[in-house]
Amino acid sequence: MGNDYYMTGTTMHSMPGLPVLHSKDLVNWKLLSYACERLDLGPEFRLEEGKEIYGQGLWAPCIRYKNGVFYIFSNVNKHKTQVFKSTNPAGPWEHYQMNVSLHDLSVLFDDNKIYVVWGYDEIWLAELNEELTDIIPGTEKIIIPAGSGAGEGCHFYKINGKYYITITNWDPTCYQVCARADNPYGPYEINVISSEENMGIGTTWRLWDTKNGPPFNLIKAQANHVGCITMHQGGIVETDKGEWWGFSMMDYNSLGRVTVLSPVTWKDGWPYIGLPGNLKRSPRVWIKPDTKYSSVPTSPFERDDDFSGPRLKNVWQWNHLPDDSKWSLNERRGFLRLHSLPAESFWHARNTLTQRAIGPESYAITKMEFANLEIGDNAGLALLNLPYAWIGVIKTKEGNILQYYNQQKNEKRALPLDSNKVWLRAYCNFDDDFAYLSYSLNGRDYITIGEKIILPYQLKTFQGVRYALFNFNIEGKEGCYADFDSFEIIEPRCKGLTKPIPYNKIIKLISLSDSTVLVNWKNFLRPVPFDSKLSRGKEALFRVLDRGNGRIALQSIESGGFVTAKNFGDMAEVRIEKEEHRLASVFQWVDMLKGDIMLMSLHTHKYLYAAPNAGSLCSANSKGARADRKGGECFTWIEIK
Repeated sequence: MGNDYYMTGTTMHSMPGLPVLHSKDLVNWKLLSYACERLDLGPEFRLEEGKEIYGQGLWAPCIRYKNGVFYIFSNVNKHKTQVFKSTNPAGPWEHYQMNVSLHDLSVLFDDNKIYVVWGYDEIWLAELNEELTDIIPGTEKIIIPAGSGAGEGCHFYKINGKYYITITNWDPTCYQVCARADNPYGPYEINVISSEENMGIGTTWRLWDTKNGPPFNLIKAQANHVGCITMHQGGIVETDKGEWWGFSMMDYNSLGRVTVLSPVTWKDGWPYIGLPGNLKRSPRVWIKPDTKYSSVPTSPFERDDDFSGPRLKNVWQWNHLPDDSKWSLNERRGFLRLHSLPAESFWHARNTLTQRAIGPESYAITKMEFANLEIGDNAGLALLNLPYAWIGVIKTKEGNILQYYNQQKNEKRALPLDSNKVWLRAYCNFDDDFAYLSYSLNGRDYITIGEKIILPYQLKTFQGVRYALFNFNIEGKEGCYADFDSFEIIEPRCKGLTKPIPYNKIIKLISLSDSTVLVNWKNFLRPVPFDSKLSRGKEALFRVLDRGNGRIALQSIESGGFVTAKNFGDMAEVRIEKEEHRLASVFQWVDMLKGDIMLMSLHTHKYLYAAPNAGSLCSANSKGARADRKGGECFTWIEIK
């Protein structure tokens, strides 16, 4: 809308739901409000009567603006489509229910008509009435028949007089298509606009059968398997400077779904994700969108909380609807007080306060005081997932016990606790999807309890791992309270670089696939064995020159020439040229966050490539990384003193 961009997203069973985010540059976002503070459609929304809505609730929202009013349309399982509207995106929001349920809907305000598309595989279109409460009878029509290549997750646009619908497919692997027509009712032609982009991330652990367990059947994927992790469902947007960008999501293993911002290239009337020369693939690192604004890098969420404010920090969401009479920030100033409610297990514990875990690795630390627990109370820090795990304090007849619980193994480890306060810590590594739980009695020295906890991605909670503070009573009664003094998130790799780009340093590049070293061989770039004579000489040395925006040139120490991509960047078309040739000699430095890099040629928009175990010359024509990063386009580097 003008120079302002707005976004919302799925929140499922977490409350408040439907975050409303605002940006001026599509990169830095501010959380303005939650459109849905509370959604109470029955006991399952409140974790009552043994019922729950894990992985259900509010999902696939569509945000739109018309005549001074913002609208959010959202699906809710077993209920009609919900609508939230406001004249101010910061709220308050008015809520009502439509008379129909429209799966993965998208609304288009088009001149004097309001269209809606929805469906899976078979895509429908209809007109909505002016009140936005129902479809107009007789306007329903199947516009894309089943089996045509469409999936779900529609985003509906009118661009330059044509109608476009972006749609995702998820089987056998995720990819995105676009449908295009001259008329909203079709006929539509369909084209693939994004596929195979996994950002060098492979599938780790999966849990498909969420009903039988524990123990659950956790499945470890092969090293190069991507499954549904590749980029898929999303939409497109034009900036005020005329650039086009796309938003997609990736099922980033147990971290849950993450959002990817990609440049969009129009070709033959189709909006492809990616850059010229490498369509359908997204760069992992690229320059920001060109807008009229330059925002200071910031995060939309405040993760740390000392609980001294009048409200919880904006990142917190409750696991299902809370009982607001059983938690407080005022009963003891500077503390979050959670009163226990009866629950048979952590899974059904009401008033569990959660926030999404953050990758690629993070620590969550909380300080808890528990002098007032009653018998049967369980209070502490959890990893909300399926299976889940937690560490905390249990009040028994014998006194307080520090306990660790791993649901997958149905394992309990208990220690007597002669204290009324404890620091609890969870560590998560989302490269390999595992966690550890530990405790401290002084806030400095932590002791790990239990073995490595496997964190699978599963579609029961559908949100990835969430850090959670809880207090419930297993005696079937209301107990007493635990006080949480603070909550802190530590991110060891929050800078976006494993280590700084070695500007003006001399380095040696080593292929991650076969440990060959890149050398200047007769003014060609060639991989040679690590123990060869060339790999130990000046031929293997290159100076990294700064070309701005994280872009570099590589200058050969042996000849003084520059690594340059020629023509299409195929084999033997990466040369060492005497003179630097503008973009042909420039590469985008792409840190893969595990100590390895890729180098994208700004001439081909593809990546420097050394065919594994082939003994051939290098090229600059790799579309992107394999999930195991051993396809020949990923390199480590050594700085030469």
